[in-house]
Amino acid sequence: MRPALIGDIGGTNARLALVSPGEITPHDILNLPCADYPGVVEAVQDYLNRVGATGENAPQEACLAFACPVHSERVKMTNNHWEFLKSEVQQALNLAVFKVINDFTAQALGVPHVAASELVEVQPGKSQAHATRLVIGPGTGLGVAGVFPGQRAWIPLPTEGGHVTFAPTDDTERAIVDVFKQRRTRISVERVLCGQGLLELYQAYCTFEGVEPCLASPADVTKAANEGDSLATAALLRFLKILGDVCGDTTLTMGARGGVYLCGGILPRLLDWLPKSDLRTAFINKGRMGTYNADIPIWVVTAPWTGLLGAAEALHNEEVF
Repeated sequence: MRPALIGDIGGTNARLALVSPGEITPHDILNLPCADYPGVVEAVQDYLNRVGATGENAPQEACLAFACPVHSERVKMTNNHWEFLKSEVQQALNLAVFKVINDFTAQALGVPHVAASELVEVQPGKSQAHATRLVIGPGTGLGVAGVFPGQRAWIPLPTEGGHVTFAPTDDTERAIVDVFKQRRTRISVERVLCGQGLLELYQAYCTFEGVEPCLASPADVTKAANEGDSLATAALLRFLKILGDVCGDTTLTMGARGGVYLCGGILPRLLDWLPKSDLRTAFINKGRMGTYNADIPIWVVTAPWTGLLGAAEALHNEEVF
């Protein structure tokens, strides 16, 4: 039987793979720069040519996850030039089945298939079997989703939780909001909990100390913190503390007794910082509901292809349309 096509497509890269019938594990994974192609059809066709999945071996089923809203027939990428109609892509690629899902829906659906060896424990606890799992991840933005174990299939719970209003919890964070508001009128949690947010946290700490920022990227901030820079360290620890606040709030909102899964490209690089941070303290600092959060497990997901696992799950999941 022919393999199916799966993909996890962001603003910069298109991660494409094949999956054998009845399987979840992707194979023939390639990472293609989106800028090299005029659109998704050309990228997929090049991928299929590279891996020899053409002619009688060409996929007839596909599920592609995109880092943008996908509820309409027309899909327009947020951070690159790709734009398409779902029906036209399905026709151009000669697909009998074509599912288009959001990238964080794919992350959520992929989490149940991640191996235990690719989970790093942040907080021990006991997850309830029939309860929602929170999947949250800072990267270019802040993705927030849930996944619920239905009677017959995993049910994804897409949200735009990254865009809720940031709620400062102390004087330092109120001062940070004042600095951030010099650039924009409203501060969402995504403005803080993303790569650019980490850089702007560092710049805020520089403002507090009356010094000129000398770091130009989020990677610079992480590197400087690792080398002992005090302002970069303060920014990084504040980033993780705020992440704990937001995860704790979202856990209460979602009733995520199934556990919290931290995804995305940033956190696997910060594993050594997590024990030094106040992430766990902030997660359970919820007044009367502190005990509710205290025994909910938290993990960092280090699996590199969680979105592809989720696309494979979605392909024949009756709860995903």
